[in-house]
Amino acid sequence: MAAAIAVKNKNPGRAAVSALQTFAWVGTDKRGMKLRGDELGKNENLVRAELRKRGIVPSVVKVKKDSFFSGSGGTIKAKDIALIARQLATMMQAGVPLVQTFEILASGSENPAVKKLLNAVKTEIEGGSSLSEALSKHPAQFDELFVNLTRAGETAGVLDTILDTVASYKENIEAIKGKIKKALFYPASVIAVAVVVSAVLLIYVVPQFEAVFKNFGAELPAFTQMIVQASKFLVSYWWLALMMAIGFGFAFFMAMKHSWTFRRFLDRMLLKLPVIGSILHQSAISRFARTLAITFKAGVPLVEALDTVAGATGSIIYSEAVLRVKEDVAVGHQLNLGMRQTNLFPNMVVQMVAIGEEAGALDTMLLKVAEFYEQEVSNSVDALSSLMEPFIMVVIGTLVGGMVIGMYLPIFKLGAVI
Repeated sequence: MAAAIAVKNKNPGRAAVSALQTFAWVGTDKRGMKLRGDELGKNENLVRAELRKRGIVPSVVKVKKDSFFSGSGGTIKAKDIALIARQLATMMQAGVPLVQTFEILASGSENPAVKKLLNAVKTEIEGGSSLSEALSKHPAQFDELFVNLTRAGETAGVLDTILDTVASYKENIEAIKGKIKKALFYPASVIAVAVVVSAVLLIYVVPQFEAVFKNFGAELPAFTQMIVQASKFLVSYWWLALMMAIGFGFAFFMAMKHSWTFRRFLDRMLLKLPVIGSILHQSAISRFARTLAITFKAGVPLVEALDTVAGATGSIIYSEAVLRVKEDVAVGHQLNLGMRQTNLFPNMVVQMVAIGEEAGALDTMLLKVAEFYEQEVSNSVDALSSLMEPFIMVVIGTLVGGMVIGMYLPIFKLGAVI
């Protein structure tokens, strides 16, 4: 019985990426062995011709459609790009040609969106584009920093070293973001559960207590009456409360997506929060320092490097500050003087940058600043996790415990009635 063998993708050369489709095919080779696989191509005829060139006689070639559960084929996350950067660096250092590198990475990827992206970049390279040019055609995945550093590496002939630097940078940034998300996820999830439990109590439990209290004819305390009224409102208008919650969430999402003013306002407010604001400040400074260090070390002019760094700080406030620093540097001022004028960078950071400029070792000093503040972020996140435990207890006690106490307050008056 013929064995079914999965064959890796190959695309039809220089076709435009936007016109390519994925075709599922079944065929036989010269030995009569049954083969099957997926192929990128413009149309069915070109795919059949490509298969015949490889000695495969296709019997079925059809456009591959996503299943109902596969949606658009997955999404590409920042950690996927960090992994691609690390894999590219490893393959380049091993001397694997670029086209073969992307073919290997695409065939080994389990994410359809990542596979499509890698195949698209590979097609651009096969068509004569450099790696930086191919990456620049996918700005949503490969940011300006990634492209500029890759271009600098190609120019200097040290692409493998630059890709290793980019990979380390992406991994460090993702590690910092992961720590911050981890610190905030636990309290947010606990508070969400507490709100849900409170809603269940108000809808199902409180009405039962109210019926018992009415049978005894006791006058309810003010706090208990408040809880009972809240329960009645939620029982009668639960749909309104649900719509308000969904509407608020939708409005917040749309404002974050379309309103720069709202994002700037929210960013400024978050930076002013105790503990959390400090972590966001430290994170922005560490990203600024590390990004500027690796771009400057790669030979990118300082003004151009600052333009790239502005979009990598993760904060609108810091991004605006970096652009102001760029304007100062462009007219001849020193970097440390421009940073001092923003009133955002601590004196220690400004002094280290000044020393780096005087000694001609700006990249080294910036890396030391980045390492220091990355450690500060890690320590602050650990401290935040410890501080959140009593805060969570207070929230749960206020929401759930408050309702329980409110329901038992009338018991102290029942004795007078009985």
